[in-house]
Amino acid sequence: MASSGGNDQGRLESRRQELRRTLQTNGFVALGDLASRLGVSESTVRRDLDFLEEQGDARRTHGGVFWTGSPTSMRLFETRADSLWQRKREIAIAAAELVADNETILLDGGSTTYELARQLVGRPLQIVTNSLPVANLFAASDTADLILIGGYVHGRTGVTIGPLANQVLATLNVSQAFLSVAGVDARGFYNSNLLLVETERQMIATADKTVVIADSSKFGRASLSRLCGLGEVHTVVTDQKLSEPWQAQLSAAGPSVLLGVETP
Repeated sequence: MASSGGNDQGRLESRRQELRRTLQTNGFVALGDLASRLGVSESTVRRDLDFLEEQGDARRTHGGVFWTGSPTSMRLFETRADSLWQRKREIAIAAAELVADNETILLDGGSTTYELARQLVGRPLQIVTNSLPVANLFAASDTADLILIGGYVHGRTGVTIGPLANQVLATLNVSQAFLSVAGVDARGFYNSNLLLVETERQMIATADKTVVIADSSKFGRASLSRLCGLGEVHTVVTDQKLSEPWQAQLSAAGPSVLLGVETP
């Protein structure tokens, strides 16, 4: 009878790869959610996280785990998620070109915004954010000033939302707010959390300009709560796969359309 050692090692490696993919895609995940997604106990997840922390790919904090590795450090798989991540990176590179050194900008939560934050690390900026994963990237920076918005922490996404966050935002002013969305249709931009949408509306009011960053898969579909109309933002940054009719519709509504450049 063949030894089960090889099978056990294979399952271990497969689980760790799935753990990497989950953290890489989301930026921040609650510990309990990781255990549920992987179908294992929290103690097993903790052991796997010990390994990832030694590799520099993850960092634990109260209530969850941050992805700290490079989006390209893991082996690429032919999956929809990996394809979308490449698009998000292209969008982030293009969006970073809109930011000037020493500018005060706001970044909300979301995987595309997180990748934009990665592109901005090391630059002299003032960063306002309600995202714990984004704040984690800039916390040790000696070139960026970081303002973290307080409030209720949404455990699944690691963002602060609600009345306290809104009150703080109402006292601030930023030159640009970069927002991610869950859907876009002819009526406007959407997200799936009512409290998040209220906070993002305050972000729009706080900013001189609003930039929506969203990959092309988000277009043509709505979500739970409408954030604003198409013409209420200044710029939309998306990827090359956005159809020409959608590009024309956005331009007609008012915002500038910026397409990410495909990278090797």
